[in-house]
Amino acid sequence: MATRLLAEWHPQDAIQLSWPSPHSDWSEMLESIEATCEAMVIAISRYQHVLISVSDDATRERLAARFAGFGVPAERLHLFVAPLDDTWTRDHGPITIERDGQPVLLDYTFTGWGGKFEAARDNALTRALAAQGAYASPVESRDFILEGGGIESDGQGTLLTTEACLLNDNRNAGLSRAQVEAQLKADFGVKRVLWLANGHLEGDDTDSHVDTLARFCDPRTIAYVRCDDRDDPHYPALKAMEAELEALRDANGDPYFLVPLPWPDACFDPDDSHRLPATYANFLIINGAVLVPTYADRHDMIALKALASAFPKRDIIPVDCRAVIRQHGSLHCMTMQLPKGTLATSNTSQGAL
Repeated sequence: MATRLLAEWHPQDAIQLSWPSPHSDWSEMLESIEATCEAMVIAISRYQHVLISVSDDATRERLAARFAGFGVPAERLHLFVAPLDDTWTRDHGPITIERDGQPVLLDYTFTGWGGKFEAARDNALTRALAAQGAYASPVESRDFILEGGGIESDGQGTLLTTEACLLNDNRNAGLSRAQVEAQLKADFGVKRVLWLANGHLEGDDTDSHVDTLARFCDPRTIAYVRCDDRDDPHYPALKAMEAELEALRDANGDPYFLVPLPWPDACFDPDDSHRLPATYANFLIINGAVLVPTYADRHDMIALKALASAFPKRDIIPVDCRAVIRQHGSLHCMTMQLPKGTLATSNTSQGAL
C-alpha cells in the first residue's frame, strides 16, 4: 500500500482556520486578531476555499455577512459551528496523506503542547467537523501525540523535525527516537527523518516546532531563520542549527539549497515585557501564493524578497502578524491546508450548520 505525506505545495482545496473566540485568551484583543484573520481569509479566498470553525451560530452569521461585504464569494467560504479552545489549527487540524492515490485525513492526539493548555475541545474538532460533513475524505484517528507544526514534508519521502519537540517526554513519554521514527514512517510512508537538535524561540510554547525555524520550499530548498546578532540570546542555538542544515543532504546525497531569513528585531509583549516569538519562517504556502508574516519591522522587506526568490512562480502576500504573536504563534500556526480532494465543497457558508 503506497503512502505519501503530502508537501504543503501540493494542490489544495482549502485552508482551514479556527476563529478566535471572546471566551479564549484572545478576549482582550479580539478586534485586532479578528482583523488579522479577516486579512488572511480575504487573501486566501482569491486563490481557493476557506473552511472556518466558529464557536457559535452568532459568530457564524456575523462572519458570513462580513465576508460577503468584503466580496468573498459565498461558495468559497465554509463556516462550521463546533466547540473550540483556541485558534492554532496547524496543531489540532488534520494531517493529510495520500494512500494509493487517495487523500486520507489523519487526526492525531492534541494535548495543548504537552499539557500546557486546555485542549480537549480542539482535540475533538476534526471528528466534529467530519461528523458535520466538512470533509470529502475519510478521517482516521491516532493515539500518537503529534502537531502539524512539528513536521515538514518534502512530499518525496523526507520529513524534517526537531528533537526538542518530537522526543519531548511531554508528548509520547517512554518512546525512543527509533520508536518515534517507526511511527512516522508507518503513518506517513517517509523513508528518511531529518532531526534538528538545535534552535528555539523565546516565548514559544511548542517546544521548538520546526515551522518556526526551518521550512521546505521545494524538495531541494529549505528556508530557515538566521540570527546574525551575537548579542542576542538566540544566536548560539540558531548558529548551531544553521550548521546542522548545512550538513544535511537530500535523498540524492546533495546539500540543500538554503535560503536564510532575517532575524526580526526583538519584540516584547506590551503588558509584561516578555519576548515574543516573531519569525519569518512561519509562512503559509497556498495555491499560487505564499502568505508571509510581517511585524512592522525593518527586516520585513528582506524576508519578503528572500521568500520571493524561493517561490518565483507564486505571489508573495505580507500579513501583519503583530497581533498573532501576542499569543505566541504566527501565521502558519493558525492554518492547516486541505489538499485537493479533501473538502466537501457542497457545504458553504449558506449551508454548513
